Amino acid sequence: MSLLHSSCRVAFAALLHDLGKFHERTGQPVNGDLAALTTLYKYSHAAHTGGMWDVVEKFAPDLLRGDVSPFSGRTSGADITDSMANAAAAHHKPGTLLQWIIATADRAASGFERKKFDEYNDNAEGETPQHKNRFQARMMSLFEQIKINPQTSAGQFAYAYPLRALGPEAIFPDKRAAVEPDGDKSAQAEYAVLWEQFMQALTFIPQSHRSNWPLWLDHFDSAWLAYTQAIPSATNRGVVPDVSLYDHSKAVAALATALWRWHEETGNTDADALAKLSNPERPDWDEQKLLLIQGDFFGIQNFIFAQGAQTQKYAHKLLRGRSFQVALLAEMATLKLLETLQLPSTSQIINAAGKFLIVAPNTPAAREAVETCRHSFDQWCLQHTYGEIGVGIAATPASCNDLISKRFKALTQRLFAELDMAKHRRFDLCGDTAAVRTVSFADGPCGYHGRYPADRAAEGEKPASCALSRDQITIGEALTKHARLLVLNTADSFKNPLDLDYFGYRLVFVNEADASGHYGKLAEQGELVRAWDFDLPEADGSCFHGYARRFVNSYVPIFDNFDQQLSDKYGRWEDEVEFDREHPIKTLHHIACENRRSQENDKWLGEIALVTLKGDIDNLGALFQNGLEEPTFARWASLSRQVNAFFALWLPWYCAHGENGRFRNTYTVFAGGDDFFLIGPWESTLELASAMRKAFTRYVVRDDITFSLGAAMTHPKVPARQLAIAAEAGLHAAKRHDNDGKNAVSLWGVTVSWAEWRALMEERRDALAQLISEAGNLSTGFIYNLLLLSDQAERDRPKKALRRPEDALWRSRLAYRCARLPKNQQMVGKALAHECGEALKQYRGAYRLPVSVLLYRQRQ
Repeated sequence: MSLLHSSCRVAFAALLHDLGKFHERTGQPVNGDLAALTTLYKYSHAAHTGGMWDVVEKFAPDLLRGDVSPFSGRTSGADITDSMANAAAAHHKPGTLLQWIIATADRAASGFERKKFDEYNDNAEGETPQHKNRFQARMMSLFEQIKINPQTSAGQFAYAYPLRALGPEAIFPDKRAAVEPDGDKSAQAEYAVLWEQFMQALTFIPQSHRSNWPLWLDHFDSAWLAYTQAIPSATNRGVVPDVSLYDHSKAVAALATALWRWHEETGNTDADALAKLSNPERPDWDEQKLLLIQGDFFGIQNFIFAQGAQTQKYAHKLLRGRSFQVALLAEMATLKLLETLQLPSTSQIINAAGKFLIVAPNTPAAREAVETCRHSFDQWCLQHTYGEIGVGIAATPASCNDLISKRFKALTQRLFAELDMAKHRRFDLCGDTAAVRTVSFADGPCGYHGRYPADRAAEGEKPASCALSRDQITIGEALTKHARLLVLNTADSFKNPLDLDYFGYRLVFVNEADASGHYGKLAEQGELVRAWDFDLPEADGSCFHGYARRFVNSYVPIFDNFDQQLSDKYGRWEDEVEFDREHPIKTLHHIACENRRSQENDKWLGEIALVTLKGDIDNLGALFQNGLEEPTFARWASLSRQVNAFFALWLPWYCAHGENGRFRNTYTVFAGGDDFFLIGPWESTLELASAMRKAFTRYVVRDDITFSLGAAMTHPKVPARQLAIAAEAGLHAAKRHDNDGKNAVSLWGVTVSWAEWRALMEERRDALAQLISEAGNLSTGFIYNLLLLSDQAERDRPKKALRRPEDALWRSRLAYRCARLPKNQQMVGKALAHECGEALKQYRGAYRLPVSVLLYRQRQ
């Protein structure tokens, strides 16, 4: 018996325990006798799980013959009661140990106390609090229910999600009246469409991968996510339908697998164990059967923005490669832990921006596996990055009772504290880890990093380099040509794998055709560990194409036919394309030219510059620890996934396809978790900041969950590290804004709230631009003078400590400048004096924001 394969089967059964909720809501008949199945499983949705099991089973690894442990196979002669289908469907009426394990996981994931679950069970097919039945109810927003402080009231359940497959636009909620059908027929029709799409998607998973349970289950998990992310998991009377079927079932799968493994490895599988599980008093719910394993990478920013002598030449490749490499390291670390623990991908509950959470059994073997992996990660990071980055690992025992709503907050606070301790206990330097390493610089330092020793001497135009940097450049090129990544135990049969092993795995980038079944033999042999699709969503938003999804790619601007027609705007950088013409990627110099405007004399007007944006969500830790009044394990995981989706799923797609390509020249260096780092042409990227803020407010359906942003405008020759430092300084300034702090944006030394930013960079900018246009374009000197007046008005603030009398002269100086305009511009002089005077009076020094934009527009 393979413990990993057995764990995959338990996970699969638990993942699909509510399959019937999906199918029942289509209004379509179930396979078999519904009345008999309902009697067997207690509720009609459970009956649909049992009845439709064989439909999904056709696409899965063989569940009938051979080793189907720990379940009984249909041809094994064993008691069919312990079949996988029964274990999944009997969670409301469990009888066997396996059935009770899944039922226990179901209750624990939902945070149910005994009494509360009885009430829920009595109304398992009732209605939502707003009296929508299970067909018409749509999933409501978790963000709406977050309490920012004890004095604020929770949301009024005004928003819900459209019943659609996962996509960049489908993750945004809307008013309930717009998404909740009024009748059962139209509601069921929406479910029927989604069910058919799900069935079709299962045919896309390579059949050859069915021989490898962990590989296939990873693909299936992504398909399940794509088509159940907007299905409410519970629609009972009195229960708010705010957790998706995906997040609930994923949590159940992780908990059930860990619980089964604990019982299996500790020998608690006899009648006494069953009696404890089935006892209404839950005598074993305080037993710490679970081990919650958290991971977080540190040192990421210094790693991504490292520089060497040749860094600027390959700046765009290295930025892409390093950002993706960090995401890969997080994925590989998680995979290493899962494989060492012999757990499937479904045991990973959180996966965002280098952070992860795995649910494991609390056994000696599991704790030993964690320590083995911790040591392995430390050695790899010390060997290849010399301690610049590392992985903090924290393992926290937990019981089922820790997951109920009354105790879950205490558990999350313990998890945060222990992970913070792990991150500060780097590399076990107080233990047996060598603090100093002997390193040879025989070939000099790496030309791309500057501090790491090269392991390959210079060759022609190629500088001396280390394997890590060469992989970064290879990744930077591969991301624009390929959409699939193979994770292998060995890569002997491949021509161009990455140089390094990543925590023991070899990685190969392949195109879609190569990944679509050519490696079936490797899958059967177990050499192919994972096959990941990291491509951006299609223009129509579709995400699932048969492979496990990882939202880790960045958007990279490329040339198109329109750019070629206007190629003279790039000036002396027109031919600076370092990649082959099949994949013509824009360099940072090209991107810096994108906001130039064509003039009648065939000249181009506008500053050649980049703007870098760095931002993150304000007070995210507090939102997770204290925001939800009744947190549960599934709710916590759901909130994490939804926060990540805005930055990792929507933002790169929006840059590529949103607003008719308006932001297609902004490069997403990284975006995921709760933060982002973008580089783009100066003016459109500032407009993107405003668009992001509006979209985020729409996403979280409120304006008091916010993010802060630092922006820096630079010449394209400025090293990437300096871009990061400047943007980071702006972000710090935004986080310290005024008394309230945060919820702000900083640019050109000016920090304003987002409300002020919108007024200045939209209303005031447009009003001033219109007056300048009506005047037939004012002189550059007049606009420079407005900047000086902004500084004077700032010093003239009423509460300014060192206020000088002469600073109050900005009013008369403005009136004088407007009165002295040429005769042909006198008609707008009064309007200009009024507009600028009112803006300076209200915004003082911050008025330099719109004025600077108009000044940079006129630069030649």
